[in-house]
Amino acid sequence: MQSDVPEQGPRGLVGRMERHQVAIYLGAMAVGGLLGWSAPDAGPGLEHAINPVLGALLFVTFLQVPAAELFRSLRDGRFLSAALVVNFVVAPLVVAAMFAFLPADQAVRVGVLLVLLCPCVDYVIVFCGLAGGSSRRLLAATPLLLVAQMLLLPGFLYLVMGSGLAEIVDVGPFLEAFAVLIVVPLVLAWALQGWAARRPAGQRVADAATSTMVPLMAATLLTVVASQVPKLGDSLTDVAAVIPFYAAFLVIMAFAGKAVARLFRLDASAGRAIVFTGATRNSLVVLPLALALPDTLAVAAVVVVTQTLVEVLGMVAYVRLVPRMMPATEPAEAQPAGH
Repeated sequence: MQSDVPEQGPRGLVGRMERHQVAIYLGAMAVGGLLGWSAPDAGPGLEHAINPVLGALLFVTFLQVPAAELFRSLRDGRFLSAALVVNFVVAPLVVAAMFAFLPADQAVRVGVLLVLLCPCVDYVIVFCGLAGGSSRRLLAATPLLLVAQMLLLPGFLYLVMGSGLAEIVDVGPFLEAFAVLIVVPLVLAWALQGWAARRPAGQRVADAATSTMVPLMAATLLTVVASQVPKLGDSLTDVAAVIPFYAAFLVIMAFAGKAVARLFRLDASAGRAIVFTGATRNSLVVLPLALALPDTLAVAAVVVVTQTLVEVLGMVAYVRLVPRMMPATEPAEAQPAGH
């Protein structure tokens, strides 16, 4: 999806941002944390900026999820089955096993469940490609993964938390956030895809929009962290306590993804893609749901963003280690230049 070939002009700048996106995201979260601690009174104002910047980011994210690929992905039976199994069978079982050991704070638990139960549909494509994984097959599967997680998430939450979920979560704001920040950007993005497929002007608009992915992600992380840090209060220890769980999830899912790939007899390139989709989580799409929770559960949004911090660091390790775990077995599966 993204090219590693140096270019001049705007696309060259986009390429440089994509290559350095980990550092950019970590820097944005650090600046947001400092701003939140040093100017807590700015929190309420920054909160009003979250929905516009997040809506724009999700629009650009969904723009990279090709609706036209949905039916094509259904024909890639073995890969698609492996992706569904690793994301909606294996990952939920790992999360359920971890649940009893999480901090007792309900907001923290809800945040962890929200983020770990939903597979990533955006930058996972970039990291998968850097590791020599089949980013094309993973890209084709993303529409189905997106739809499946939205349909299955309520059931997963209920299975893990039981009837207690209804006592702490008001469905109304949840549904409003889902409609305004997920459904609307998704419909607009897929409408733009249709325009781009028919008209050069639409393609130019789509290209310009997708080039804003990294700065929008950085702006979202900065805004969310800065607005939510003042709400941490006594929950900082509990939020920090989930970091080992996120790290453990990355380690466990690396081996689980490899096992699923072997089960479905996938080649190394497709197998690496399965490892990446099983390990990376959809913090962007579930963030609106976390922000829609009542004030007593406000920390859940910080818990979700904390997973992004751990994950972007984990992806640096994944890009180096996954090719060693799953070496190419055919000459055609050569590593990308520079890796």
